[in-house]
Amino acid sequence: MSVTTHPADEAPLRVAVVVGSVRQGRQGRAVADWFLGTAAGDTGLDLDVIDLTEVDLPLVLPDWGGAPSPDAAAALRDVSPRLAAADAFVVVTPEYNHSFPASLKNFIDWHHVQWRAKPVGFVSYGGLGGGLRAVEQLRLVFAELHATTVRDSVSLHGPWSGLDEDGTPRDAAVCAGAAKGMLGQLAWWGRALRDARAERPYAG
Repeated sequence: MSVTTHPADEAPLRVAVVVGSVRQGRQGRAVADWFLGTAAGDTGLDLDVIDLTEVDLPLVLPDWGGAPSPDAAAALRDVSPRLAAADAFVVVTPEYNHSFPASLKNFIDWHHVQWRAKPVGFVSYGGLGGGLRAVEQLRLVFAELHATTVRDSVSLHGPWSGLDEDGTPRDAAVCAGAAKGMLGQLAWWGRALRDARAERPYAG
């Protein structure tokens, strides 16, 4: 799924939106769809949705320097170029057991250079904490991968009571304001780092 909104006189900022939960009965796709609807009004963004229910990556990673299995290679052929082409990322994550889903960590670990010198924003959901503990742990993971996480995030508290049946937050104005704030920071960092990578490739 791709949604493109950008002015004609500027290259769009390519943002990969990663839906991290694969759990049955998940709220993740509804939350992601709400976010996409909010972000669609922000010109200058080219949004590419990567839903991990559609990415079949094994838990077993190859040894350093080794080749992935044929099944893993087939899954990577679709998603790895999309991550590499992205200028920025938005991760949609629940909070499971004080952290983020194993499916999301596995997907992150299958990639490395694709995250480098790029910004990451978060849309989280879950219970009273709104997924914030998952986001704080993800910040540590992405720092290790040389990615920059933006300060502000979107946090949906208690999605089972805080979302309408169509996935729209009941406190729509507050949530939309948070999304626009996060996207503003993501866009600034995305364009600044895109220019920096073009002028001087990141060596790590």
